[in-house]
Amino acid sequence: MRIVVLAGGLSTERDVSISSGILVAAALRQKGHEVVLLDVFTGYEENICDIDALFKQNYSFAEKASVGKTVSDISEVKENRLDKSHRFIGANVIEICSEADITFLALHGGEGENGQLQAAFDLLGIKYTGTGYLGSALAMNKGLTKSVFVQNKIKTPVGDIFKSISDAESWNTFPCVVKPCSGGSSVGIAKAENKEEFDAAVKDAFKYENEVVVEQFVKGREFSVGLLGGKALAPIEIIPKSGFYDYEAKYQAGATVEICPADIDEKTDKLLRSCATAAYNALHLESYARIDFLLDENGEAYCLEANTLPGMTPTSLLPQEAAVDGLDYAGLCEKIIEISLEKYDNK
Repeated sequence: MRIVVLAGGLSTERDVSISSGILVAAALRQKGHEVVLLDVFTGYEENICDIDALFKQNYSFAEKASVGKTVSDISEVKENRLDKSHRFIGANVIEICSEADITFLALHGGEGENGQLQAAFDLLGIKYTGTGYLGSALAMNKGLTKSVFVQNKIKTPVGDIFKSISDAESWNTFPCVVKPCSGGSSVGIAKAENKEEFDAAVKDAFKYENEVVVEQFVKGREFSVGLLGGKALAPIEIIPKSGFYDYEAKYQAGATVEICPADIDEKTDKLLRSCATAAYNALHLESYARIDFLLDENGEAYCLEANTLPGMTPTSLLPQEAAVDGLDYAGLCEKIIEISLEKYDNK
């Protein structure tokens, strides 16, 4: 097959996306596919774009990448684009993706995950992996996600959405968790034990977005459940050594202990898988996803959020869960493509 792996972009998770994209492209090439790895923002900026040649030479815009302890410098990325345009889709991206059998979305956050790119590709007839525009939009906005969970009686922490620092002054329940409404990779997320910490956390969260979600802190164990084709995989338990699963804990090797399959009884395993499936269906997700949970001391599962384009980095959770089902990394990449193509066959 001819496959474009689309990575990069302009979100705070740019480095995570590039790391995912490089690994996905390499795995698919090992399976014998012709793969072009493109940055969705910079695209292919050469004067002559021979698309056939790009696929035959397995073109990549990046050969290696690592995820640092801090988020990407987006201003530098914008400055380095040759045409200096701030359009999200870069040069020749549409043309190259149109010549592929499918585009593997290795994007995280921002326009790459919130449904905008998916809607554009739908209009252009470009096939892509993962959830469509509606589910992507619902899952990306944590406020909308929480509303959908409540409407569908899926247990989730009590919370509220604020559109300004002054509006957030009304919150008075501690401890609590503050997070940007549409961010990912725990960027801008903080736990606040008191009003002083809360004010600082809210101010920081608003640096990333103009909407912030605040919810009651639920003390418990952290889990994640991946889904392939709507089928829930083995739950994975996440134990950050720092005590909080932030950006650094997610992507720095050795910063987190991850146990898969999780050390839980059959009843809890079924509960987490059932809740994950319910969340997947309620949010209109397709192909694959990952749902995050907290399990309190009473065995109650609180659904936190859904990730429609789960990370595929060396420390990511979904590949570990798939491995329990006997699916190695390259096999997982091909499986995602297979089930994503099925949604087009069914339309």
